[in-house]
Amino acid sequence: MKYDIIENYIEKVYGYAVNHTYSREEADELSQEILFTVVHELPKLKDDSKFEPWLWSLAGNMAKSFRRHMGKQRTMYSYDILDNMSCEDQYSSEQEEIYDSLRTKIAMLSAIYRNIIILYYYDGLSTKQISEKLNIPEGTVTWRLSEARKKLKKEYEFMDYTALRPVKMSIRITGEGNYNGTTSPFPYVYISDALSQNILYYCYEQVKTVEELAKLCAVPAYYVEDCLSNLIKREAVSEPQKGKYRTEFIIYSSKINKYTENAKNIFAPLVEKFVSSMRQLAEYTDTLDIYNAKKPKEELIYLYGIMALEHLSARYNPTESPELPVRYDGCRWRYFAHLHLTEDNEKSVRCLGRECSNNLGSRGTYQHISYNFGGFSYRKMMFDNEINVCEDILTNSESKDIDSTAAAIEGGYVIKKDNELAVTVPAFTRSQYESFKNYAEDAFESTIELYSDAVSKYLNGYRKLFPAHLKDDVSRECHYMFLTLYATVICDIAKEKGLLKAPSPDSVCDVMIQHK
Repeated sequence: MKYDIIENYIEKVYGYAVNHTYSREEADELSQEILFTVVHELPKLKDDSKFEPWLWSLAGNMAKSFRRHMGKQRTMYSYDILDNMSCEDQYSSEQEEIYDSLRTKIAMLSAIYRNIIILYYYDGLSTKQISEKLNIPEGTVTWRLSEARKKLKKEYEFMDYTALRPVKMSIRITGEGNYNGTTSPFPYVYISDALSQNILYYCYEQVKTVEELAKLCAVPAYYVEDCLSNLIKREAVSEPQKGKYRTEFIIYSSKINKYTENAKNIFAPLVEKFVSSMRQLAEYTDTLDIYNAKKPKEELIYLYGIMALEHLSARYNPTESPELPVRYDGCRWRYFAHLHLTEDNEKSVRCLGRECSNNLGSRGTYQHISYNFGGFSYRKMMFDNEINVCEDILTNSESKDIDSTAAAIEGGYVIKKDNELAVTVPAFTRSQYESFKNYAEDAFESTIELYSDAVSKYLNGYRKLFPAHLKDDVSRECHYMFLTLYATVICDIAKEKGLLKAPSPDSVCDVMIQHK
């Protein structure tokens, strides 16, 4: 076998390591150990078709061993970056506390100041020697040394240690990409460690320097610098000004909820008419004899409503959506995050979750769309082989893929009863879906423009909740609000007024649509 086969798996192995460790430092170490062992053991593998299962089996065994080893040794971040300096012994025990404090203050400086302080005071180099060592003008060294002294003096006079108050977020992506969460990790796993989350939070509203971030996160600057290099590589952070950093995606906070609650009166007058259109569409759809998976009619109304708005969005959505950018991995997607709110009176930011997949990797005939809103339980999207299994059942064909059938049953997409398999997801054939779209236009003829106008009024204030530099992300978000406001406002008001029945806690809202 050729060793260059390993090159294609370096990023995947690192992603695997991130998913199986507690920090990026541990992930670095584990991924290196896996790759070293793969190189060492590769000559024993003669069949290249068995390389991938062999690799992940080896990675799994090494991850287990690594976690056992690190569980005994894992510690918090260390502030001691200057623990081997020769001058340390000359200090008395009373001075040691002051010395430790100084080391911590130096560690909080960014590299341009920290390095010069260490070289000048601890390594004993002159400004001329530092100039030659760092290849910068001596005048620059003198200026940075002066600035570093000022910063340290200010720290001693005014700064108390910043308490570590970690911010917690859930970071996800929206868009397209060939990820499966294991051997092909989703991009957000590379930026979801605790320090990354805090840096992203503090750089969101305003740009921050390394030193500011070190104080806010209460960790040494060299940790921040290392983390920032990764965040820039992963296109989560940019450097719009030299030495200043900002987050490049939307972070949802409780102020979204507060704005939406205050803006409900925009939609309240049209809710009754809107629900009437939803019910009329449900009546029309009943005549299509679709496969409804024996779902209660009151739950199907929600599904038909969101499907109708997806179709009508092309004509009535008041905003355009910029195309998603191509990312570092060649796919089109963007990050977004939700803050974890801890106060009792704070509710999580409410939104519409939507995931879509298809079986383009094989037949390319069906897509599966899963919605999460209004009390429905979350159900992840199907993989293409699971869609194939559902398609075979719907068309009374025999599926020979036993493993995929088992996966579909485990995922809840298929149930087995009396030795018969049944799909749990409503399904539209292509012709049924075309008729459905026509029915949607008829049913919402008298209400869709009223809804579009209300969305426009809502978005006038909504855009102001986000940083100005995220203009494209905000535009895409505003475009998506055409669906989200149905899920989080229209349906909620309708349930409060008794116009719609709340779905049962274990019910899900998803659909399969034939598109070929």
